[in-house]
Amino acid sequence: MTTGTIDLSKTVYELVTAHPEVADILYGIGLKEIKNPAMLNTAGRFMTIPKGAALKKVSLDEIVAQLKALGFEVINDAGE
Repeated sequence: MTTGTIDLSKTVYELVTAHPEVADILYGIGLKEIKNPAMLNTAGRFMTIPKGAALKKVSLDEIVAQLKALGFEVINDAGE
């Protein structure tokens, strides 16, 4: 099982670099651009998971639940 800490205040680029499996989770939820290296290296350097979820109208709670289900500790979640 995957373990680690996901800090939602960090950029998507930082999180995917530290935990590549996060890209698969985000892709599966509907954030398809995460698999595009150009997007990850540009928008991903300033986009956070909460911002991306809001932009794509994807539930942040759903993303957090999937991350936790895979064993990640999620911090800086506005819901906690």
